[in-house]
Amino acid sequence: MVSLRCKLLVKEILQDLDIPYQRIDLGEVLMTKPIDQEKVENFRKVLLKYGLELIDDKKAVLISQIKGVIIEMIHYSEDEPVVNFSTFLSDKLSYNYTYLSNLFSEIQGSTIEQFIILHKIERVKELIIYNELNLTEIAWKLHYSSVAHLSNQFKKITGLTPSYFKAMANKKREVLENL
Repeated sequence: MVSLRCKLLVKEILQDLDIPYQRIDLGEVLMTKPIDQEKVENFRKVLLKYGLELIDDKKAVLISQIKGVIIEMIHYSEDEPVVNFSTFLSDKLSYNYTYLSNLFSEIQGSTIEQFIILHKIERVKELIIYNELNLTEIAWKLHYSSVAHLSNQFKKITGLTPSYFKAMANKKREVLENL
């Protein structure tokens, strides 16, 4: 689950299947008690109908949690952490950042930093499309050191300048789950 819509869908599925849960976070469901294998399989089947999967491998769960923290921070939070991101991620998930970084790179084939950059660029696109903030405000909001830094990173990832992207009639964004 990497979006708020996924959380709502999972909540609805759990309620429909009468599976008690305590909390639903991005990438994680905390059950109130263990559930029998039949309910687990029903849950797995319904999730698959919606293009979601039940992950029970501990490493895959941790990767999902890393992605969830990053996505929630970049796309759904107004505040960036007051500490650097590696410390924030380590504190949030209770793992050493080097371990998280190495695991992420091994499983995903890219670094946590690259994943963060891709999501920040998608957020920049979203803010450009909304047209409520100028590039200086967007750079400040997403904690870029300058508009030039944002612009260079945007062009490196998209092949376009932010100004050209803004002027385009048909602006395309990526689905967060595909990043």
